[in-house]
Amino acid sequence: MDASPPLLRKIIHVDMDAFYASVEQRDDLSLRGLPIAVGGGGPRGVVATCSYEARTFGVRSAMPGARARRLCPNLIFVKPRFEVYRAVSGQVREIFSRFTDIVQPLSLDEAYLDVTVNKPGIASATQVAEEIRRMIREETGLTASAGVSYNKLIAKLASDQNKPDGVCVVRPSEGPAFIAAMPVRRIHGVGPVTAKRMQALGIETGADLRARDMRFLQAHFGSAADYYYRAARGEDDRPVREREGRKSVSVEDTFFDDLVEEAALVAEIERIAASLWTRIEKAQAWGRTVVLKVKFADFRIITRSRSFSTPVRSPDILAQAGRELLVAQLPLRMGARLLGLGVHNLEGEEENAAQGGQLALGL
Repeated sequence: MDASPPLLRKIIHVDMDAFYASVEQRDDLSLRGLPIAVGGGGPRGVVATCSYEARTFGVRSAMPGARARRLCPNLIFVKPRFEVYRAVSGQVREIFSRFTDIVQPLSLDEAYLDVTVNKPGIASATQVAEEIRRMIREETGLTASAGVSYNKLIAKLASDQNKPDGVCVVRPSEGPAFIAAMPVRRIHGVGPVTAKRMQALGIETGADLRARDMRFLQAHFGSAADYYYRAARGEDDRPVREREGRKSVSVEDTFFDDLVEEAALVAEIERIAASLWTRIEKAQAWGRTVVLKVKFADFRIITRSRSFSTPVRSPDILAQAGRELLVAQLPLRMGARLLGLGVHNLEGEEENAAQGGQLALGL
């Protein structure tokens, strides 16, 4: 007797809408309907997230606070309350657990869920997503958007299609066309630098990427070629992992003009440190080692690090460590093309390591 074909995977990516800002507007009625940003509005502050009212002015996450104020003079800055966000995130994850134990959190406000086989026995993944969104709204007073598809790559892209408070379903037969119409800069794994390289090669969309053969991709993107080749065809076999082993958190920036002067270099590393701290808090990823990365004009790269006895839990300590690592390299032998800062040796990493040692059923 022939073996039954494998079940089509059903993956949901749930993404809370403007999470931090939405929590603040929920808890303070005077902020509702107003452009608000959670984060720092000072010269070194960074927007962690902002309300949809602020986004209409062009304000975005990770934007320097000073620039955000220029774009939206009436922008209201609110100090983050991470203890509240963590508590609400816990409520949302408890809702996920009613449907599946195969949950991969990406941060406090988003996660992948594998609902191929789910606890209530609901055949439709779309129905599961709608039930989850309904419960989130009723129990937290917040909205969430969801992408429903047959793999992680497309589910994550889909969750952003109908924001806020929407659902996008992409079935297997629709996957290749969905990716074909997608700007490559939005495809997971294509960062800003790679997107610019692709643009220079005439690759603007998923369709353009699919038109390039493997030999071309290997010549221009090396070891990443296989991923781009498969992604352009809507293929992604990565499983939803209940415990995704994060190794580090980092932020880097490539400059149009190489930086040489100390004041410009220090100002940039402080901006990067502020942006990194926002990312650290969002991911709740605390590390003991601060790592500086410098890429020179000739593309040579150096890294320097400093380790602490306990995880870094202060933005001031993080910024100071970054400055000191950078200043110790000055004057640079030539201009810096890129600066980056990251934290490694994350809290719990050693513990985790020790413990470690197409049948379509209707999305």
